[in-house]
Amino acid sequence: MADDKAEGNPPDEAEVPIIEESSADVVTRNEPTTPAELPKKTITPGKFFQVKRISGLLSVVSFVFSLPVLSSVIWLLYMKSYDCESLFKLPKLQIGISIGLICVFLVCNAALFLRARLQMVGIVLVMIPLTVMFTVGLAFLGVNSMENRRIPATPLWFEMKIHDDNLWSNIKGCIYDAGICRDLAMTSTKLKSYDFSMKKLSSVESGCCRPPAECPLQYVNATYWEKRDRTEAESDLHNPDCDVWKNDKNGLCYDCLACRQGYMKALQSKWLKLGVFLVCMALLLISSHLSLFLVTMWELHIS
Repeated sequence: MADDKAEGNPPDEAEVPIIEESSADVVTRNEPTTPAELPKKTITPGKFFQVKRISGLLSVVSFVFSLPVLSSVIWLLYMKSYDCESLFKLPKLQIGISIGLICVFLVCNAALFLRARLQMVGIVLVMIPLTVMFTVGLAFLGVNSMENRRIPATPLWFEMKIHDDNLWSNIKGCIYDAGICRDLAMTSTKLKSYDFSMKKLSSVESGCCRPPAECPLQYVNATYWEKRDRTEAESDLHNPDCDVWKNDKNGLCYDCLACRQGYMKALQSKWLKLGVFLVCMALLLISSHLSLFLVTMWELHIS
Protein backbone atom coordinates (compact mmCIF):
# COMPACT_ATOMS: atom_id res chain seq x y z
CA MET A 1 0.00 0.00 0.00
CA ALA A 2 2.80 2.29 0.85
CA ASP A 3 4.38 1.60 -2.55
CA ASP A 4 1.11 2.30 -4.38
CA LYS A 5 0.72 5.55 -2.50
CA ALA A 6 4.21 6.43 -3.41
CA GLU A 7 3.56 5.64 -7.06
CA GLY A 8 0.34 7.70 -7.09
CA ASN A 9 1.97 10.86 -5.71
CA PRO A 10 3.76 13.22 -8.18
CA PRO A 11 7.49 13.47 -7.80
CA ASP A 12 8.77 16.24 -5.64
CA GLU A 13 9.82 19.34 -7.66
CA ALA A 14 13.48 20.26 -7.56
CA GLU A 15 14.08 22.98 -5.13
CA VAL A 16 15.27 26.26 -6.79
CA PRO A 17 17.59 28.27 -4.63
CA ILE A 18 16.20 31.72 -3.93
CA ILE A 19 18.70 34.55 -3.54
CA GLU A 20 17.36 37.29 -1.46
CA GLU A 21 18.37 40.79 -2.45
CA SER A 22 18.69 43.39 0.13
CA SER A 23 16.80 46.65 -0.29
CA ALA A 24 20.10 48.51 -0.45
CA ASP A 25 21.14 46.53 -3.55
CA VAL A 26 17.84 47.29 -5.34
CA VAL A 27 18.07 50.96 -4.59
CA THR A 28 21.67 51.06 -5.75
CA ARG A 29 20.86 49.35 -9.08
CA ASN A 30 17.92 51.63 -9.82
CA GLU A 31 19.76 54.87 -9.05
CA PRO A 32 21.05 56.78 -12.13
CA THR A 33 24.75 56.98 -12.58
CA THR A 34 26.13 60.05 -10.92
CA PRO A 35 28.20 62.58 -12.97
CA ALA A 36 31.26 61.54 -11.02
CA GLU A 37 30.89 58.02 -12.41
CA LEU A 38 30.56 59.17 -16.07
CA PRO A 39 33.67 58.96 -18.24
CA LYS A 40 35.35 62.34 -18.22
CA LYS A 41 36.68 64.03 -21.37
CA THR A 42 40.38 64.32 -21.02
CA ILE A 43 41.94 67.62 -22.10
CA THR A 44 45.59 67.68 -22.95
CA PRO A 45 47.09 70.74 -21.26
CA GLY A 46 49.68 71.13 -24.00
CA LYS A 47 47.02 71.24 -26.72
CA PHE A 48 44.92 73.78 -24.82
CA PHE A 49 47.85 76.11 -24.23
CA GLN A 50 48.90 75.76 -27.87
CA VAL A 51 45.47 76.93 -29.06
CA LYS A 52 45.60 79.72 -26.49
CA ARG A 53 48.95 80.81 -27.89
CA ILE A 54 47.65 80.81 -31.48
CA SER A 55 44.62 82.85 -30.40
CA GLY A 56 46.81 85.44 -28.70
CA LEU A 57 49.10 85.66 -31.71
CA LEU A 58 46.17 86.23 -34.08
CA SER A 59 44.84 88.95 -31.78
CA VAL A 60 48.16 90.77 -31.99
CA VAL A 61 48.29 90.33 -35.78
CA SER A 62 44.75 91.69 -36.17
CA PHE A 63 45.63 94.73 -34.07
CA VAL A 64 48.83 95.37 -36.05
CA PHE A 65 46.88 95.12 -39.34
CA SER A 66 44.49 97.81 -38.10
CA LEU A 67 47.28 100.34 -37.48
CA PRO A 68 47.83 101.17 -41.20
CA VAL A 69 44.10 102.00 -41.39
CA LEU A 70 44.62 104.65 -38.72
CA SER A 71 47.75 105.88 -40.51
CA SER A 72 45.80 106.28 -43.76
CA VAL A 73 43.37 108.57 -41.93
CA ILE A 74 46.25 110.88 -41.03
CA TRP A 75 47.49 110.71 -44.64
CA LEU A 76 44.06 111.64 -46.03
CA LEU A 77 43.44 114.48 -43.58
CA TYR A 78 46.84 116.13 -43.88
CA MET A 79 47.67 115.37 -47.51
CA LYS A 80 47.65 118.44 -49.72
CA SER A 81 44.94 118.35 -52.36
CA TYR A 82 46.06 118.39 -55.98
CA ASP A 83 45.77 121.64 -57.92
CA CYS A 84 42.12 122.51 -58.62
CA GLU A 85 40.90 119.32 -56.95
CA SER A 86 38.41 121.35 -54.93
CA LEU A 87 36.39 121.92 -58.13
CA PHE A 88 35.44 118.22 -57.96
CA LYS A 89 34.48 118.47 -54.26
CA LEU A 90 36.90 115.61 -53.58
CA PRO A 91 38.29 117.07 -50.32
CA LYS A 92 34.84 116.45 -48.77
CA LEU A 93 35.05 112.86 -49.97
CA GLN A 94 38.46 112.55 -48.30
CA ILE A 95 36.96 113.66 -44.98
CA GLY A 96 34.08 111.19 -45.34
CA ILE A 97 36.43 108.29 -46.09
CA SER A 98 38.63 109.31 -43.14
CA ILE A 99 35.65 109.15 -40.77
CA GLY A 100 34.71 105.75 -42.20
CA LEU A 101 38.24 104.41 -41.69
CA ILE A 102 38.24 105.62 -38.07
CA CYS A 103 35.03 103.63 -37.54
CA VAL A 104 36.65 100.55 -39.12
CA PHE A 105 39.64 100.89 -36.77
CA LEU A 106 37.43 101.20 -33.68
CA VAL A 107 35.09 98.34 -34.67
CA CYS A 108 37.98 95.97 -35.48
CA ASN A 109 39.62 96.54 -32.11
CA ALA A 110 36.32 96.42 -30.22
CA ALA A 111 35.72 92.99 -31.76
CA LEU A 112 39.04 91.82 -30.31
CA PHE A 113 37.86 92.62 -26.78
CA LEU A 114 34.40 91.08 -27.31
CA ARG A 115 35.54 87.86 -28.97
CA ALA A 116 35.62 85.82 -25.72
CA ARG A 117 32.02 86.68 -24.75
CA LEU A 118 30.21 87.58 -27.98
CA GLN A 119 31.86 85.58 -30.72
CA MET A 120 29.09 85.69 -33.34
CA VAL A 121 28.17 89.31 -32.65
CA GLY A 122 31.82 90.34 -32.87
CA ILE A 123 32.52 88.63 -36.20
CA VAL A 124 29.32 89.99 -37.80
CA LEU A 125 30.05 93.46 -36.44
CA VAL A 126 33.53 93.52 -37.93
CA MET A 127 32.64 91.93 -41.29
CA ILE A 128 30.08 94.59 -42.25
CA PRO A 129 32.45 97.62 -42.36
CA LEU A 130 35.26 95.53 -43.84
CA THR A 131 32.99 94.39 -46.68
CA VAL A 132 32.00 98.00 -47.36
CA MET A 133 35.68 98.98 -47.29
CA PHE A 134 36.53 96.23 -49.80
CA THR A 135 33.68 97.26 -52.13
CA VAL A 136 34.66 100.95 -52.08
CA GLY A 137 38.26 99.99 -52.87
CA LEU A 138 37.13 97.97 -55.90
CA ALA A 139 35.04 100.92 -57.08
CA PHE A 140 38.06 103.25 -56.93
CA LEU A 141 40.00 100.72 -59.00
CA GLY A 142 37.20 100.43 -61.55
CA VAL A 143 37.08 96.64 -61.32
CA ASN A 144 34.37 95.07 -63.51
CA SER A 145 30.90 96.46 -62.78
CA MET A 146 31.65 97.60 -59.24
CA GLU A 147 31.82 101.23 -60.30
CA ASN A 148 29.24 103.72 -61.53
CA ARG A 149 29.34 107.19 -63.00
CA ARG A 150 27.53 108.45 -59.91
CA ILE A 151 30.18 107.15 -57.49
CA PRO A 152 32.78 109.91 -56.96
CA ALA A 153 36.47 109.33 -57.67
CA THR A 154 35.91 106.24 -59.83
CA PRO A 155 37.46 106.07 -63.34
CA LEU A 156 34.10 106.48 -65.10
CA TRP A 157 33.22 109.42 -62.85
CA PHE A 158 36.52 111.15 -63.65
CA GLU A 159 36.02 110.54 -67.36
CA MET A 160 32.53 112.02 -67.23
CA LYS A 161 33.71 115.09 -65.32
CA ILE A 162 36.76 115.76 -67.46
CA HIS A 163 34.62 115.88 -70.62
CA ASP A 164 32.22 118.40 -69.10
CA ASP A 165 33.09 121.59 -71.01
CA ASN A 166 31.68 123.91 -68.36
CA LEU A 167 33.72 122.26 -65.64
CA TRP A 168 36.82 122.09 -67.82
CA SER A 169 36.62 125.84 -68.44
CA ASN A 170 37.05 126.37 -64.70
CA ILE A 171 39.76 123.71 -64.45
CA LYS A 172 41.99 125.15 -67.18
CA GLY A 173 41.64 128.60 -65.62
CA CYS A 174 42.71 127.09 -62.32
CA ILE A 175 45.69 125.33 -63.96
CA TYR A 176 46.77 128.65 -65.48
CA ASP A 177 46.46 130.45 -62.14
CA ALA A 178 48.50 127.69 -60.47
CA GLY A 179 51.40 128.65 -62.77
CA ILE A 180 52.31 125.09 -63.76
CA CYS A 181 53.37 125.99 -67.30
CA ARG A 182 54.99 129.24 -66.17
CA ASP A 183 57.15 127.35 -63.69
CA LEU A 184 58.10 124.84 -66.39
CA ALA A 185 59.20 127.65 -68.71
CA MET A 186 61.32 129.26 -65.99
CA THR A 187 63.11 126.02 -65.11
CA SER A 188 63.78 125.15 -68.78
CA THR A 189 65.13 128.43 -70.15
CA LYS A 190 68.67 127.09 -70.63
CA LEU A 191 67.70 123.67 -71.94
CA LYS A 192 68.31 122.72 -75.55
CA SER A 193 65.85 120.69 -77.61
CA TYR A 194 67.42 117.33 -76.74
CA ASP A 195 67.75 118.18 -73.06
CA PHE A 196 64.13 119.25 -72.88
CA SER A 197 62.97 116.06 -74.60
CA MET A 198 64.80 114.06 -71.92
CA LYS A 199 63.34 116.09 -69.07
CA LYS A 200 60.82 114.20 -66.97
CA LEU A 201 57.51 116.05 -67.06
CA SER A 202 54.36 115.51 -65.07
CA SER A 203 51.24 114.40 -66.91
CA VAL A 204 49.81 117.94 -66.65
CA GLU A 205 53.02 119.59 -67.90
CA SER A 206 53.29 117.12 -70.79
CA GLY A 207 49.64 117.46 -71.80
CA CYS A 208 48.96 121.17 -71.17
CA CYS A 209 52.29 123.03 -71.51
CA ARG A 210 53.74 121.52 -74.68
CA PRO A 211 52.34 120.20 -77.96
CA PRO A 212 52.13 116.46 -78.62
CA ALA A 213 55.42 114.92 -79.75
CA GLU A 214 54.03 113.93 -83.17
CA CYS A 215 53.15 117.52 -84.10
CA PRO A 216 55.30 119.23 -86.82
CA LEU A 217 56.63 121.81 -84.37
CA GLN A 218 60.21 122.69 -83.51
CA TYR A 219 61.31 123.46 -79.97
CA VAL A 220 62.33 127.03 -79.12
CA ASN A 221 61.60 126.96 -75.42
CA ALA A 222 59.25 125.07 -73.15
CA THR A 223 56.17 127.07 -74.13
CA TYR A 224 57.11 128.33 -77.60
CA TRP A 225 57.33 126.05 -80.64
CA GLU A 226 57.81 126.99 -84.31
CA LYS A 227 56.06 125.23 -87.15
CA ARG A 228 58.12 123.13 -89.52
CA ASP A 229 57.31 121.25 -92.71
CA ARG A 230 55.21 118.17 -92.18
CA THR A 231 56.64 114.85 -93.36
CA GLU A 232 54.56 112.21 -95.12
CA ALA A 233 54.54 109.99 -92.04
CA GLU A 234 53.33 112.87 -89.89
CA SER A 235 50.61 113.67 -92.43
CA ASP A 236 49.25 110.15 -92.14
CA LEU A 237 49.24 110.30 -88.33
CA HIS A 238 47.78 113.73 -87.75
CA ASN A 239 46.84 114.55 -84.16
CA PRO A 240 43.93 117.02 -83.78
CA ASP A 241 45.70 118.55 -80.78
CA CYS A 242 48.38 119.90 -83.15
CA ASP A 243 45.84 122.36 -84.55
CA VAL A 244 44.74 123.40 -81.06
CA TRP A 245 48.22 124.35 -79.83
CA LYS A 246 48.90 128.09 -79.41
CA ASN A 247 52.15 129.83 -78.53
CA ASP A 248 50.14 132.31 -76.51
CA LYS A 249 50.76 131.73 -72.78
CA ASN A 250 47.02 132.00 -72.19
CA GLY A 251 46.30 129.31 -74.77
CA LEU A 252 49.12 126.77 -75.09
CA CYS A 253 47.46 123.33 -75.08
CA TYR A 254 44.84 123.96 -72.40
CA ASP A 255 42.08 123.02 -74.86
CA CYS A 256 43.87 119.88 -76.03
CA LEU A 257 42.48 116.44 -75.30
CA ALA A 258 45.95 115.51 -74.03
CA CYS A 259 45.66 118.23 -71.37
CA ARG A 260 42.36 116.83 -70.11
CA GLN A 261 43.72 113.30 -70.04
CA GLY A 262 46.94 114.40 -68.34
CA TYR A 263 45.08 116.25 -65.62
CA MET A 264 42.70 113.32 -65.10
CA LYS A 265 45.67 110.94 -64.82
CA ALA A 266 47.34 113.14 -62.20
CA LEU A 267 44.13 113.51 -60.22
CA GLN A 268 43.17 109.86 -60.46
CA SER A 269 46.54 108.45 -59.36
CA LYS A 270 45.89 109.30 -55.70
CA TRP A 271 42.51 107.58 -55.69
CA LEU A 272 43.87 104.50 -57.44
CA LYS A 273 46.49 104.19 -54.70
CA LEU A 274 43.77 104.58 -52.08
CA GLY A 275 41.70 101.89 -53.82
CA VAL A 276 44.63 99.44 -53.76
CA PHE A 277 45.19 100.20 -50.07
CA LEU A 278 41.53 99.68 -49.14
CA VAL A 279 41.29 96.35 -50.99
CA CYS A 280 44.53 94.97 -49.54
CA MET A 281 43.80 96.06 -45.96
CA ALA A 282 40.22 94.77 -46.13
CA LEU A 283 41.43 91.34 -47.29
CA LEU A 284 44.11 91.18 -44.59
CA LEU A 285 41.71 92.19 -41.81
CA ILE A 286 38.96 89.83 -43.02
CA SER A 287 41.44 86.93 -43.10
CA SER A 288 42.88 87.67 -39.65
CA HIS A 289 39.50 88.16 -37.95
CA LEU A 290 38.00 85.04 -39.54
CA SER A 291 41.01 83.00 -38.45
CA LEU A 292 40.75 84.45 -34.94
CA PHE A 293 37.04 83.59 -34.81
CA LEU A 294 37.67 79.96 -35.80
CA VAL A 295 40.50 79.58 -33.29
CA THR A 296 38.34 81.14 -30.55
CA MET A 297 35.52 78.65 -31.24
CA TRP A 298 38.04 75.81 -31.16
CA GLU A 299 39.43 77.11 -27.88
CA LEU A 300 35.95 77.20 -26.31
CA HIS A 301 35.22 73.69 -27.61
CA ILE A 302 38.24 72.01 -26.07
CA SER A 303 37.96 73.91 -22.79
